[in-house]
Amino acid sequence: MDTESACRKLAIWIREKVAEAGCRGVVLGLSGGLDSSVLAVLCQQALPQDTLGLLMPCHSIDTDRIHAEAVAEKFSIPTKTVTLDDVYDSLLKTLPDFQPDAALLRLTHANLKARLRMITLYNTTNQLQYIVAGSSNRSELTIGYFTKYGDGGVDIMPLGNLVKSQVRELAGYLGVPQEIIDKPPSAGLWEGQTDEEEMGLTYEVLDNYILTGKAPEDLKKTLETRKAASEHKRISPPIPEV
Repeated sequence: MDTESACRKLAIWIREKVAEAGCRGVVLGLSGGLDSSVLAVLCQQALPQDTLGLLMPCHSIDTDRIHAEAVAEKFSIPTKTVTLDDVYDSLLKTLPDFQPDAALLRLTHANLKARLRMITLYNTTNQLQYIVAGSSNRSELTIGYFTKYGDGGVDIMPLGNLVKSQVRELAGYLGVPQEIIDKPPSAGLWEGQTDEEEMGLTYEVLDNYILTGKAPEDLKKTLETRKAASEHKRISPPIPEV
């Protein structure tokens, strides 16, 4: 991949999509992770006067905030912090509790955090006449590793055709701080959570499967099953013929 050309094309594409929507700029969630950092820099290159990064901690790890602030400072990206702890806690007290098992409950709570962030982003875009840019990459999209109407609830996905390793290449070229590039990928949903542990496979294996179609037969079957099961996340809700 020609990283210089890819960055230039993506910045132009972002600018074009904002114009097509009749909007002024772009807002994104700045989490301190690799993907959101790359997205933030690309958006800043595309629209240096009309890019806003939202830091949306929700009982989050402090290291993520530090990394997000480091990116914002290095690339002069305007930010606003919206702390969601109290809103999240209030919703947990208000919403019905069906007492699922511990793993399902943890996933439910993680999805709630992602959906609160989506609401926050769109509340911002409505006031500023911006659009929401999402940081999901091709690796995550392929197997449905994102929250429907959460981090999947966006207007554009500039990184959606790049697997994780390609996003990492862009990060190096753009000058994203090395500690962000090197740290284990994580959505920061709970203490110690990592993407690869939750997915049950490494990005290296997943990326290779996506780019070449090659993987051990048992893993290939698992990935195809996960891809099919998450198809509903990647398409509009089905509408029946009458």
